[in-house]
Amino acid sequence: MTKKIILDTDPGIDDAMAILFAEAHPEIELVALTTVFGNATIDNGTRNALYLKERFNMQATIAKGASQPLVRAPVGPTEIVHGVTGLGDFQIPESFTGRYDSRPAYQYIIDTVKAHPKEITLVAVGPLTNLALALQAAPEIAELVAEVVVMGGAFGVNDHHGNVTPYAEANIHDDPHAADIVFCAPWPVTIIGLDVTEESFFSASYLDKLRHDAGDVGEFIFDISRYYLRFYSQKVGLDGCHVHDPSAIAYVINPALFTTRKGSVRVVCEGPASGMTLQKLDKRQYQTDEWSSMPTQRVGITVNSEQLLALYHQTIIEYAHV
Repeated sequence: MTKKIILDTDPGIDDAMAILFAEAHPEIELVALTTVFGNATIDNGTRNALYLKERFNMQATIAKGASQPLVRAPVGPTEIVHGVTGLGDFQIPESFTGRYDSRPAYQYIIDTVKAHPKEITLVAVGPLTNLALALQAAPEIAELVAEVVVMGGAFGVNDHHGNVTPYAEANIHDDPHAADIVFCAPWPVTIIGLDVTEESFFSASYLDKLRHDAGDVGEFIFDISRYYLRFYSQKVGLDGCHVHDPSAIAYVINPALFTTRKGSVRVVCEGPASGMTLQKLDKRQYQTDEWSSMPTQRVGITVNSEQLLALYHQTIIEYAHV
């Protein structure tokens, strides 16, 4: 059965990898890309989304979203990881122009969810500002969404705690207040965080093979990955990159690749631990307890990395040769 998704994204090298994965898989209908600040500025990220739509002939609507967090001061685009424009060394032609929807992303989300009740899966692979704004403007959408899948957070499983601070993952750290709103809303959320995304790995040889096997789309993924792999080599000491955003798409396609645990989730919003995600796992009622009254959400704790990598490779190859 085909799943309709709105992919909320801050494109972003691994975002582009995830966007192409979602576009390529026959069991996903990519309804829209809603853009948000994060890996790139909102203008650059939206331009990247528009370029992907045109280059790969996507039918998805593009809606431009939030340019800054709800409360905290912006931390700025992660140029060290994704380059100045968000796509590493790759340069979109200066002459390129594209058109996005007239509605802000949060309003597009509200309108589309209401038009397709219980049919839309929201997949968020950037800061959660657009989703929080949609909830604030129309809290009733929480009852109308099929599912929310978030790439973000870190819960200490498999010894993964954070990637921009010792205890915070980048998407959550960029807007912790928005993340707390999203995780506490009465809709079903699955969080695919560093606990599992850092257990899967696109090696340099894997990306070389994808380039060889997958035509223009493989060449594009290879091209944008060069900057990303230099960062991983120089700053992380790895010959390849973790599979962050595509893991969220893999969960939508085949949840059985992952195991999850249940419990309410809160986000630290201030101080040195800002952006830290914490899940309550026991049933005890504490004297002070701002978890127990919140909805139970799912957090990914294991992944079949071998099958995930095979799924990505096969999906992109089949898409390239249609």
